[in-house]
Amino acid sequence: MDVAAESSRDEASHPGPHPVPDPPETTPSHTPPDEPATAVVARRSRRGPLAALALAWPALVGYALVRAVGLVTLWIWGSARGVRLQGILAGRYDSDWYLGIATRGYDHAESLHSNMAFFPLYPWLVRLLDQSWAMDPQQAALAVSWLGSLAAAWGLFAIGNHLADRRTGVLLAVVWGVVPHAVVESLAYTEALFTAFAAWALYAVLTGRWLTAGLLCLLAGLTRPTASSLIAVVGLAALVALIRRQGPWWRPLTALLLAPLGWLGFIVWVGDRTGGLDGWFRIQGEGWNSSFDGGAFTLRRTGEILDSPSRFQHYMVALVLLAALTLLVLSIMDRQPWPLLLYSGLLLVTTIGAAGYYHSKGRFLLPAFALLLPVAGALARARRGRAYPVLVLLTAVSAYFGGYLALVWTSSP
Repeated sequence: MDVAAESSRDEASHPGPHPVPDPPETTPSHTPPDEPATAVVARRSRRGPLAALALAWPALVGYALVRAVGLVTLWIWGSARGVRLQGILAGRYDSDWYLGIATRGYDHAESLHSNMAFFPLYPWLVRLLDQSWAMDPQQAALAVSWLGSLAAAWGLFAIGNHLADRRTGVLLAVVWGVVPHAVVESLAYTEALFTAFAAWALYAVLTGRWLTAGLLCLLAGLTRPTASSLIAVVGLAALVALIRRQGPWWRPLTALLLAPLGWLGFIVWVGDRTGGLDGWFRIQGEGWNSSFDGGAFTLRRTGEILDSPSRFQHYMVALVLLAALTLLVLSIMDRQPWPLLLYSGLLLVTTIGAAGYYHSKGRFLLPAFALLLPVAGALARARRGRAYPVLVLLTAVSAYFGGYLALVWTSSP
């Protein structure tokens, strides 16, 4: 694929700001001036997915290893409790809702606690895989999630490699696999698939691939409601490119038009099915007690948790929120490209500003992978003898907390 192929450039580290570059059709500045254009085209044509995979494989292997530690921990812990691993990963909470949509379709909003609160692409893919391969629905759901998580790790590597170097890209993927709520990346949930679309869409924006960015943003909009943050970034970046006349005008214009279609299409479909354009928002607010209050609920609940005995999950969520805000400040100080900063900021606004589901806010921030760039960069600059113990500790903490979320905590992660 075109996006994956571009990750095969092992870029040098670039201090200072990283503006959205000109479209890839222009000749790179590092190309020798006497190199014929045909040679440039031939050289690029050799960089296919296999070359990109040869560059990215340490990131994929590293990510898979740290997630395997979490899954083995979950399997041992679950076996001690007499619980099957597949049931833990794909048989509870939101997984049940997605599997219900995949096997029975959407309801007719007989009550506002409707499954139309859940976006359709993930259950569509589960249904497609279930019908095409010898899998039961749970296995198909896990296959989609695990493939999505690997695609996301690859996308994170591509961004880290593009902005800094190969080691930063590898560590960005690995660190994403050991955040406290990383177990969700291995569950039958949508966070991994959405992160894959978001990472590659943002990489396409950073490298001026507007058609790819628009199409991936459309797919992200069919996956999770928080795609609104990605839509804003892709749309604004395309508008800037259009105004600055960066390459053929129709490419960013097409991205601008494509980006919101998935999200808007589902919202309009739910509105038609429920008899009002605000149908999805009524289901979310009245049926699922999820609304936007600008952060009043989150601030009040965090204060209550820090001022009284609370569950471990609540303390961890408070810590994740505070760490995310700190990492956003560090990202600004590191002068990340503005599309990444805006994406992270909007995800923080939608997560902190939402009322209800305090215990799930750490999970909602999993797609905010760009916040981890300061951590990956610091580990990349450290000597291996210092970086490895930190990664081992993070892996152990993530594995334990994943088991806690799946087997001790009594609500959705």
